[in-house]
Amino acid sequence: MKDQLRKNPGYYPGYSVLSQRRFWDAATREVILDRVTHVPPIRFFSPEEARLLEVVCDHIIPQSDRDPDSRIPIMPQIDKRLAEHKIPGYRYAEMPPEEEAYRLGLQAIDRIAIHLHSRSFVELGSLQRDLILEMLHDGKPPAAHDIWERMPVYRFWMLLVQDCIEAFYAHPFSWDEIGYGGPAYPRGYMRLENGEPEPWEVQEHRYEWKAPSDSVSDHYKPVGGHPEHHAGYGQEGTH
Repeated sequence: MKDQLRKNPGYYPGYSVLSQRRFWDAATREVILDRVTHVPPIRFFSPEEARLLEVVCDHIIPQSDRDPDSRIPIMPQIDKRLAEHKIPGYRYAEMPPEEEAYRLGLQAIDRIAIHLHSRSFVELGSLQRDLILEMLHDGKPPAAHDIWERMPVYRFWMLLVQDCIEAFYAHPFSWDEIGYGGPAYPRGYMRLENGEPEPWEVQEHRYEWKAPSDSVSDHYKPVGGHPEHHAGYGQEGTH
């Protein structure tokens, strides 16, 4: 919640995986600390595209309960992956290259915003943005149909969400949030039974978080949409 910002929100208050960095090997320590101390420069996206994607990422994985210094930079990691052409090694036949898919998808998001509200996506209110992203999730974009003829909306949505998740959960601040013990090498783990925490971990505590009123996070509606959309989600495991 906005009035209760935390350094490490989640079920493990006070836990810091970085406190165990002296037990990691040097190469692991260097890689993980770099994720904390170094935000990649923007090289792939234009300033306008970067700002738009940053806002989109903030809605896909909200961090409104984190204090500013502990928020995880998602968009720069996506930019870094695309700038370095780090791709998964395969591509769906109906999808363009991922670099092109991102540029097309961001164009489409802005065109939907203009179509519905006569303003760009970044100029909209939080709820309006959420509703547009919900349309993509549901596979029902109301505009930019020429772009969606070039790539299925559900494929773009899966690409976008997967990249957000990977960037977020590669960062040690997110490990604090979920109680992940960090790299096991070379020390290893001791407590192998009954789900007991390691001596350097903390017990789980209930964490209450209420979605902002200007969002759709707590809204429930029956699953619907295009059958291909749900088939795609089932295949990828991101729904």
